[in-house]
Parts: sequence; C-alpha cells; structure tokens
Amino acid sequence: MKFRPCIDLHHGQVKQIVGSTLTDDVATTTTTTTSTTSAGSLNTNFATDRPASEYAEMYKRDGLVGGHVIMLGPGNEEAAKSALKTYPKGLQVGGGINDTNAKEWLDAGASHVIVTSHVFSNNGEIHMERLVRLVEICGKEQLVLDLSCRKDPSRQNKKNNTSNNTDNNNDNDNNNNDDNDPDDAYYVVTNRWQTFTEYKVTPESLKELAQYCDEFLVHGVDVEGKQCGILEDLVSLLGEHSPIPVTYAGGIRSLDDMELVKRLGNNNVDATIGSALDCFGGQLKYNDVVAWHKQQQQQQQQQQQ
Repeated sequence: MKFRPCIDLHHGQVKQIVGSTLTDDVATTTTTTTSTTSAGSLNTNFATDRPASEYAEMYKRDGLVGGHVIMLGPGNEEAAKSALKTYPKGLQVGGGINDTNAKEWLDAGASHVIVTSHVFSNNGEIHMERLVRLVEICGKEQLVLDLSCRKDPSRQNKKNNTSNNTDNNNDNDNNNNDDNDPDDAYYVVTNRWQTFTEYKVTPESLKELAQYCDEFLVHGVDVEGKQCGILEDLVSLLGEHSPIPVTYAGGIRSLDDMELVKRLGNNNVDATIGSALDCFGGQLKYNDVVAWHKQQQQQQQQQQQ
C-alpha cells in the first residue's frame, strides 16, 4: 500500500473542498469552514496562494510517485501544467480530459491522464469508441479511469419502499423488477460529481474496465473533504475485486484510517489524504504520513526478498 498525494485546483488555486458541494454554480459563492452550505455554494476546507508547483516540488523531494492533480472546472490549466513541469512523470492529471487533449497533457509531463465524464454516458453506458480511442492515443499504461462514486438516495428510498410493500403483500412482484436496486450499490458520478450514471462499481465492472486502463482512481464522494472516516464497504470492494492498482480517496483523517484502508483493502488499495493534512490546514502531519508511507515500502521490500 502507498500514500498517493494530491493537488486539487479550483479557479487556479490549490484548495480542499467537500466533494458533495461541487456544482456548476460554484463560481457564484464559496463558503469556508465546515458550516452547512447553502444551495449553489462550494464548501471549502482550505485555500492557499501557495502555488501548485510548490506542492509538486514537495512530493518530488519526498519520493511520492503517482499522486494526482485534479482540475475542478475551468481556469486551472496553467497551475496544473506548472505542477507537471516541476515533477515530470511523477503526477497524474485529471479534469476535462478527452481524446482531443490527452496527448497534450502527457506531453506536458503527466505520467497518466485521468478520465471519467468523457467515457461514461448518463444512462450508464460506456462510450466504448471513446475509450478505445483514448487507449490508442495514450496507451493503456498511461490511462487512469476515475470511478468516483456515490450511493443514490433516490434508489435507496425506492428499495426501502419496495421492501415495505413486500412486507405488506408477499405476492408483490416488484422485487423482480430491475428498477428496484437489489443492493446499496455505488454508482459512478460524472460532471464534477453532480450527475449519477447508471453504471455500478461491481466486481464485474472492475474486471471489464481493467482491460482498458492502468489504474483506477475512486473518490468516495459523500465523505470527500469531511474527515469523517472512510467508506469501509467501498474500500473492501476495491481491495477484493480490483485486478489493477487502485487509489481510494475520501474521509481519511488519521494514520489509523490509513491502517484501516490497508486492512480492508488487503494491502492492495493505495490512499489519498487531503483536508486532514497539515499542509492543507488539517491536524495530521504530512511528515508523519510520509514516514508511514516509507515504512510500508520498506516492509513490502523485505517481504519480497
């Protein structure tokens, strides 16, 4: 297991946000701290004028490979490219990546490009022609699919209502209807995590998509930025069923949470920490996380000898 660092960019600034508050209207108002956010506003845990390149230099200094730069909306290209220039081939980049600009970002220094919305339609189908085209352009070994996901309350409510109806009428056939989700599945979300697709993160879908990419990146959107603990069932799913490297992000607040990811993920799931780190205004010391990461790498090397 490895610690994967991050640089999240919004309006050209390095920020840490509450993922579920990110919308198309974030330019209208921004709320700082953890107070309840009004509709149309972005809950920001941290913002700094410190350039993205300084974070990239720090990650390079500490030998942290495979972190990601995420562009949250427009106006972040210059900052992202400065980070990639500082740490060439040490960082992945995502946010608005498609088959027309992927090569440009690789040429700018990204080790991988991260893609979601370009290959997922809202009805849950994969635009296979786009995915194949990206593989042709980038090579499978330089492509990361972002499977950031959420549970859909509307589907959960439908399931609960169906369950209640079934309890009242054992002859009710609704449980055989595919519209009633049989479990509390995680659905891939696109468009800056606003739009639910019909695509579930399952053992089968992980196996299918692994044929076309080098890694998965999975944000647990509903806990992203909240420092409230990880989505244990999601981490367990990824650890047991992902056939390729996968990075989980969302809710991590301590080294105990990192150890929990390690255990539930069978040592197969890497993890990103954002808002909890002191370099992003949190309480968890970045240097302690780096030391923990290096300890994990040493243990792994010893086991392989």
